[in-house]
Amino acid sequence: MKAGESRGPFRELRPTFQKDNCRLSCGGIASPEARGKKRPEPGCSSGSLTDCIAQTMDIYFCLRQPFEMVDSKRMKTSSNFQWLLSSFILLCLMNQVNSQKKGAPHDLKCITNNLKVWDCSWKAPSGRDTLYEVCIENRFNSCYRSEKTNTKIPALLPGDHEISINPVHNHSSISKFILNEENISLIPDTPEILNLIADFSTSALHIKWNDKGSAFPHHSNVTWQIEILRKKKMEIVTLMTHNTTLNGKDTLHHWSWTSDMPLECVTHYVRMRCYIDDLHFSGHKEWSDWSPVKNISWSPDYQPKVFPEDKVVLVGSDVTVCCVIQEKVILAQFGKEKCSLIHLDGENVAIKIYNVSVSPTSGTNVVFTTDTNLVGTVIFAGYPPDIPQKLNCETRDLKEIICTWNPGRPTGLLGPHNTSYTLFESFSGKNVTFKRAEDPADISYQLFFQMIPNWEIYNFTLNARNPLGQSESTILVNITKRVYPHTPTSFKVKDTNSTAVSLSWYLQGNFAKMHLLCQVEITKSNSVQELRNVTVKGVEDSSYFVVVGKLSPYTNYTFRIRCSTETFWKWSSWTIEKQHLTTEAIPSKGPDTWREWSSDGKNLIIYWKPLPINEANGRILSYNVSCSSDEETQSLSEIPDRQHKAEIQLDKNDYIISVVAKNSVGSSPPSKIASMEIPNDDLKIEQAVGMGNGIFLSWNYDPNMTCDYVIKWCNSSRPGPCLMDWKKVPSNSTEAVIESDQFRPGVRYNFFLYGCRNQGYQLLRSIMGYIEELAPIVAPNFTVEDTSADSILVKWEDIPVEELRGFLRGYLFYFGKGERGTSKMRGLGPGHSDIKVKNITDISQKTLKIADLQGKTSYRLVLRAYTDGGIGPEKSMYVVTKENSVGLIIAILIPVAVAVIVGVVTSILCYRKREWIKETFYPDIPNPENCKALQFQKSVCEGNSALKTLEMNPCTPNNVEVLETRTVVPKIEDTEIVSPVAEHPEDSSEAEPENHVVVSYCPPIIEEEIPNPVADEAGGTSQVIYIDVQSMYQPQAKPEEQENDPVGGSGYKPQMHLPVSSPVEDGTAEDDLDDTAGYRPQANVSTWHLVSPDSPRSTDSNSEVVSFGSPCSINSRQFLLPPKDEDSPKSTGGGWSFTNFFQNKPND
Repeated sequence: MKAGESRGPFRELRPTFQKDNCRLSCGGIASPEARGKKRPEPGCSSGSLTDCIAQTMDIYFCLRQPFEMVDSKRMKTSSNFQWLLSSFILLCLMNQVNSQKKGAPHDLKCITNNLKVWDCSWKAPSGRDTLYEVCIENRFNSCYRSEKTNTKIPALLPGDHEISINPVHNHSSISKFILNEENISLIPDTPEILNLIADFSTSALHIKWNDKGSAFPHHSNVTWQIEILRKKKMEIVTLMTHNTTLNGKDTLHHWSWTSDMPLECVTHYVRMRCYIDDLHFSGHKEWSDWSPVKNISWSPDYQPKVFPEDKVVLVGSDVTVCCVIQEKVILAQFGKEKCSLIHLDGENVAIKIYNVSVSPTSGTNVVFTTDTNLVGTVIFAGYPPDIPQKLNCETRDLKEIICTWNPGRPTGLLGPHNTSYTLFESFSGKNVTFKRAEDPADISYQLFFQMIPNWEIYNFTLNARNPLGQSESTILVNITKRVYPHTPTSFKVKDTNSTAVSLSWYLQGNFAKMHLLCQVEITKSNSVQELRNVTVKGVEDSSYFVVVGKLSPYTNYTFRIRCSTETFWKWSSWTIEKQHLTTEAIPSKGPDTWREWSSDGKNLIIYWKPLPINEANGRILSYNVSCSSDEETQSLSEIPDRQHKAEIQLDKNDYIISVVAKNSVGSSPPSKIASMEIPNDDLKIEQAVGMGNGIFLSWNYDPNMTCDYVIKWCNSSRPGPCLMDWKKVPSNSTEAVIESDQFRPGVRYNFFLYGCRNQGYQLLRSIMGYIEELAPIVAPNFTVEDTSADSILVKWEDIPVEELRGFLRGYLFYFGKGERGTSKMRGLGPGHSDIKVKNITDISQKTLKIADLQGKTSYRLVLRAYTDGGIGPEKSMYVVTKENSVGLIIAILIPVAVAVIVGVVTSILCYRKREWIKETFYPDIPNPENCKALQFQKSVCEGNSALKTLEMNPCTPNNVEVLETRTVVPKIEDTEIVSPVAEHPEDSSEAEPENHVVVSYCPPIIEEEIPNPVADEAGGTSQVIYIDVQSMYQPQAKPEEQENDPVGGSGYKPQMHLPVSSPVEDGTAEDDLDDTAGYRPQANVSTWHLVSPDSPRSTDSNSEVVSFGSPCSINSRQFLLPPKDEDSPKSTGGGWSFTNFFQNKPND
């Protein structure tokens, strides 16, 4: 049974069965619909016997139903079912009989608080005092009397026990019950909170209570439920669970809870209950009752306050801040953000701040505003201390241990909320607290721990703590292996001899039980550093000495030193540097010497180089030069140091020259050189070019060279005496690289190789060379020696050696046409066809003749020199060649000859094509008086009615317009008309009608209408165009013709609008025409058509009548051209074409 579930009273010898959906009892059956209702009271005491039997039958059918639903295997239980049914009937009958007794106890219930005693109670009639005797069957001396309806009995063993309850004064009302441990409920005693303490600084509640475990016989698990409530309304805040174990003793338990709201803000209440889970108890287990409520409250004064005060919280957490006040709060702010108010008891309010961010150094203000007051607090948000990183403990003097660390991530908290550090040594139990500097910029995280005598191993723990948490870091060290000495002091350097000095210094620390390893740094002037290690025995707070040898005499050195222990951990810092000059010593070597005979061959000049510092071993004061022969030895006076040469007058005998250098300590070994020079007749001057910063020379090995080789060089580019230098090479060498800081690119040097043989020197090779070749800095100076009509002769000079800057390899000569004052040549190169280049590689050539030039032409000449280092600048001049007379004559004769030939050819062509030219450019204009096309015989006009002269088509005019302006010539299409009538007038009478050519003439339309009654009758208004054509060929009309002119106008009007008469009137019209004066080729008006040839009347007509239009008017100079259609006759002789030019037209 689950905790909290209650059980009903014990049955009076009537078991209760649970079978699927039926609950069976003697008192009745609980259907599925009734499960959610109140459980029926067991027993049948209130019913009749008939009811009990009916209930038993219901039990029978209910139990029989599941048995009918199974297979034949389940039928084996039928006999058991019959026995069970019989038992139920018997029990029901007995209960019915007992229930008839008045005042019998019933509804027995038993509970236990400690599993040792059962507290049983029952129901009985009230109203009278009755003494009850409770007896347990089958137990000796197991009867208990009680004046109440309850009694306590010892816990019974597992199994069924018969309990009888007998009222002492009424033996007829005895009741018997079956009691089993499974029907017992374990309900612990109500727990009691012994102490409730509030920690207002942390908003924590601390609870203490006693579990009373001594009352229980077994070890049991206990679950405690602690409920926290808040405000006067007892609102539940949380329900916490705490698990403990009963161990047979009374044990005090403590439990703490931290509120999210300060405890000062509102009253908090606490209560608790428990549940015991005993594995040995088979009965029902239930929760105990809640303990009495205890509360915690804060007694406010009359001053408003805000809680928590100066709270330190973790970044990202939620904070509740409340204000305990007597007046109404109208506004709450966290920083600049407004917050919602949470109302508490009275006028007290609170706000909830979510996900607090890192606060500034001064924190974030929380302000509550009322009508008359302003109160608040400060919230500091940060991080708990990080684990100290890189914890290191070491000593500098074996007296004090220094521990340093890195604090890690900043906490964001300062001032009193900052992180505090404590260094704890576990072996000795001592600790040291870290003190911060006032200036955060000067803070260094280190602690000093005093060493314990004769103690080497230390175990340190560094604790870091702030209001949000703590962390720690540990380290175990052997301090003798972690020595970081102080910087040595009082460092001094003293001379021992010219090659050794002694060093001394002071070192603080207790190093008596170990050796020190020290390192000396020696720096020579202009040299690399040298480190030397020395070992000294350690002492306590003392000075140390060491001697440093193998130094160079008279040399500046810089010394400094640092130390560590043999079990090396760290070097100390370097001491300050000390400079020291060692003492002088005798020069270790004589000076490097060379000799040269003067130009007159009478004096011998001896040269020597100053000794280097490492060979001079001191400051050279003077030099002593002497010469000796087999006969005598001659010594010169001492020569001061600044003079590095001497001149001796000698004859041609063999002498040995000695040079000795002297300083304050002594003289160097002598340097000897022979004066004799062996001639060499087979000597050639060679050329060489350097590589890098020097020049490479090589020669063949000569076993006769017994002394050494000397290479001498000087600058030959400068005027004046040659600046000399030399270098000696061992006799077994065959090559040498000559390097000097004085070598410069573009400067020519002369190198001489001497070999020493039998104490005499012989010149072996003479070499001119450059370290690096450059381009010339000037151009050759050139002049023009001679010019002609087709050539120029040029001559130039050599470039000085100092300006050549390399070995001359040739010249580049450019020439091309160019005028003085114009821009320079576009480019000096072979890419331009108008500029020619000549490369002169023969450096001995100093002249050049340029041929194949044009006469009287300006040429620009450019000359440049080049070396392997590049091409030098250019120098140019302009030269004009002389005039060529033969060419001038030819230039004149050729155009004249061409002009004569062209004139002759043109004249011949014009003569042969004269007719064509005449017709094309100025043709003959025909005289209208001689026009035969408009002259017809009278017999033709009178006799042949079928002959038609002019047909007015293709246009039918709708109005008449007379053009009076004589300057405007109508635009008429010119067409050549070939008419057989015009060409053969004599045959016109015999010509057939088909020989006439129909010419259609359409004059331009004029917007003037002349009404014609005859035309209106014919069905429309026709247009007549008057073309006033004035001609110088107009014929003179006779007087009689002018009088009889039916038109009544002056001049020729061939387009006169005439009425079209019917055929009946043709004879009359012809008679009238005879009387008409002047020329009227269109007299036959009966043949005129008022429609165009394209009109239906024309095209559909079957008439064979054709009209011949006049090719020209009497008064016109223009041709009247017919339309260009396919049926028109084509011209065969007019117009101009390209083929006519080559054809000879026969003369008519």
